[in-house]
Amino acid sequence: MLPPNMVFIHQQTIMTTEKRDITLTTIGTGSTAVPRNIRKDRMDQLAIAERRHLRRKLSFWRVVALLFLVGIGFAVYRATMGGPAGAAVPHVAQIRISGMITDDRELLDRLERIAKSSQVKGLIVSISSPGGTTYGGERIFKAIRNVAETKPVVSDVRTLAASAGYMIASAGDYIVAGESSITGSIGVIFQYPQVDEVMKKIGVSLEEIKSAPLKAEPSPFHPASEEAKTMIRNMVMDSYAWFVDLVADRRKMPREEVLKLADGTIFTGRQALQVKLVDQLGGDPEIRAYLKQRGVSEDLPVVEWKDEGSSSSFWFSSAMASFLRLTGMDPSLVPSALQVLGTDKLFLDGLVSVWQVGQR
Repeated sequence: MLPPNMVFIHQQTIMTTEKRDITLTTIGTGSTAVPRNIRKDRMDQLAIAERRHLRRKLSFWRVVALLFLVGIGFAVYRATMGGPAGAAVPHVAQIRISGMITDDRELLDRLERIAKSSQVKGLIVSISSPGGTTYGGERIFKAIRNVAETKPVVSDVRTLAASAGYMIASAGDYIVAGESSITGSIGVIFQYPQVDEVMKKIGVSLEEIKSAPLKAEPSPFHPASEEAKTMIRNMVMDSYAWFVDLVADRRKMPREEVLKLADGTIFTGRQALQVKLVDQLGGDPEIRAYLKQRGVSEDLPVVEWKDEGSSSSFWFSSAMASFLRLTGMDPSLVPSALQVLGTDKLFLDGLVSVWQVGQR
């Protein structure tokens, strides 16, 4: 029996069936001896396992880095090309106009990019709006007509396209509405509040000195004078005449006929078709059929051009979501960009072309 701290080496010669001598060398301390070749095999197995684990970690981070670079590249592409996912191939562009209509700089820029894009073969303008500022409707109307100079444009009247909403719809080469859609309300309105009675009740008065009687009129702090009312009425009627002329020109109708319709009346889609404010009742099939008549293939995809500005703080997740859509993967793998709340609560300033439901 050897002491535990004493090392021994033992060699043994074994005769195999193939008549070859194999010498086994064992090394150990005390009574525990492990064959050297078995010890070496164990060390090799541990090294192989460690290499495999390291390789798996490297592969994972390589994939992450690749996806990150693809996301950055796609975001840069989106920023430089100025179009949504799918805009790099021939397609039919679609924009949606909803809520109150204002002087929307982003929408105007989007329409300008659509007009310049050689990949856009046609445009669908889907409208669900009660109207808004007359000036905002005018700007969007002109931007759509700019697109129509080189591409066919179809106005898609959804639930509601009244007042400035109809103004925008009339910019299209063809107007398609649902049978129960609401449209019309051709007219202009100017409203201002009166708080003088409330101020009197709480004992507050306002004194003013101005250069002329019509300066800063109408004022919410006192009833408007007859001169002020005449000034505002003239301004409203001038914009109204412009609106009527616009509809008469776009719908190819006599001005006198348009004046009969331009008393603020709203129409269903069926009624609007009878008075020639829309061209056809229907939906997507009728829209694609018209575009086909204008030489736009039915096989082209419809790509919605959205407002990407609200998700600018989440540009990477937005870009990755678009990339995943292109690759056929589920975009829910990337967190959705948050939307700004309260954007539909707008203060409308100036002349307004809007259909309102209220008590008289």
